[in-house]
Amino acid sequence: MSTDPTARFATPRVAAGALFATHDAVLLVRKTYGNRWDLPGGYLDIGESPAAACEREVHEELGLKRTARRMLVCDWAPNPGEGDKILYLFDCGTLGDDEDRIVLDRTELDHWQWVPIAEIDHFAIPRLARRVREAHTAWREGTTLYLEHGAPR
Repeated sequence: MSTDPTARFATPRVAAGALFATHDAVLLVRKTYGNRWDLPGGYLDIGESPAAACEREVHEELGLKRTARRMLVCDWAPNPGEGDKILYLFDCGTLGDDEDRIVLDRTELDHWQWVPIAEIDHFAIPRLARRVREAHTAWREGTTLYLEHGAPR
């Protein structure tokens, strides 16, 4: 048994993603691996802030330079295979003309599309679908939400 009191501290994986939204839809990307449909984003590098990671991932995955304007949700979402996870979603503005400038990172992504929020369950795994719906609500209402497993606490 360890005498180090920090031995029981959580060391979660931390990820950040971008929400591009309209009044009734969100932009999803289709990964070439895993659960396929997701939001643009990924894990933080050591020493990187969630906002900086979001901006870096949007640039790497979509070829766009965007600012993480406002945090929409913070979701505590542990995964049995990966341990504790903390996921941040940021409002990265509207796409407008930038939609025509999207250049996918073809090693990780093979498609993107606007998905009506009412159809999100057909694209995303349940915990992601819950997180996306809550983030869309926060975006629409101009608020920030704390989630656990994609649901408000």
